[in-house]
Amino acid sequence: MMERVEHSRKKRVNHKKRKKWVLRISLFSLVAILIVGIYFVGTIWGALTKGHDTDQQKSKFRTQEVDINKDPFTVLFIGTDQYDAKAEEETYRTDVLMVAAVNPQKKTIKLVNIPRDTYATIAHTDGFKTKINAAAFWGKQKGVNPIQNTRETVETLLYGVPIDYYVKINFKGFIDIVNAVGGVDVNVPMTFRISTFDRVVQFNKGPMHLSGEEALPYVRMRKKDPLGDHGRNKRQQEVINKILDKIVSFNSLSNFSKITDAVGNNLTYSINPDEFLSLATIYKNTPKSGIQTLTAQVEDKKVDGVWYSFMKEDERKRLSKILKEELGLPTTDNGEVDSNTDSSNGGDSSGSDSSNSTNN
Repeated sequence: MMERVEHSRKKRVNHKKRKKWVLRISLFSLVAILIVGIYFVGTIWGALTKGHDTDQQKSKFRTQEVDINKDPFTVLFIGTDQYDAKAEEETYRTDVLMVAAVNPQKKTIKLVNIPRDTYATIAHTDGFKTKINAAAFWGKQKGVNPIQNTRETVETLLYGVPIDYYVKINFKGFIDIVNAVGGVDVNVPMTFRISTFDRVVQFNKGPMHLSGEEALPYVRMRKKDPLGDHGRNKRQQEVINKILDKIVSFNSLSNFSKITDAVGNNLTYSINPDEFLSLATIYKNTPKSGIQTLTAQVEDKKVDGVWYSFMKEDERKRLSKILKEELGLPTTDNGEVDSNTDSSNGGDSSGSDSSNSTNN
């Protein structure tokens, strides 16, 4: 009888010890997970906030801030012509300008590429007209934030389409992000060879896997493309879509530290960092059939020895109307926002006021 009682007591004691050890191990594991989680989130958050531009104001064509989770919004994608952030501090021009109008409720996106040589009225210059890629340069000359000057110039060109957010990346940032996601697979439309920085890259017609160093010349080349800017725009959109697909996919998590490093050092944006998850969800939920690419129709002309791309009034109004309808904004018959748009700055497509060599 006593042996059974003693055995039972020992059993209870051992059971309590095991419970204590299980509890200790569970608590230790929980603390370890929390520490790793805090470190991981802190690292990502630090990288994301590093590139966050808090100086940008809402568009003058908006009465209130948009809510990414429910309101249609626009993002202006800007690719600069400088290699890295240090070079950008001096001066830069835009190599890529792309407007995305996103409608989360309809699950649709309208994309418009604006050719870098588009003849446009530059904001804050008293009506001076030249290539739109000089908007950032002239902003700096006039003491205006270069990004803000680019945003306002695009808004004028598109008759009051509000630019809600922007994302700006330089050459190195583009190369690093493509490499961080493991490169991209594209369908090269033609065979061509091009020199870039320290190498010559051969592109053969057909499927090809590109590293960041190869993807950069692939999206920049236009002189050897029989479609000119139109062909260049198609290649840019192809690569951007491939990058976005990889970033929002589960497989990209293994490279996330590399991605955040690239983002932190070479990319700036006005989107709030805590909205990136919403953006990724919106893009993921938008079917490929819901993404429409709009080609800006321009006519290239040489004026005083300089080539410009002229966009006619009707074309500007056509693009403006399509984008505003995507955003759920009221338009008049000619594509302008009712009573909000000052069209006096932008309609002339002649080259008479274009001037100096800084615009090449």
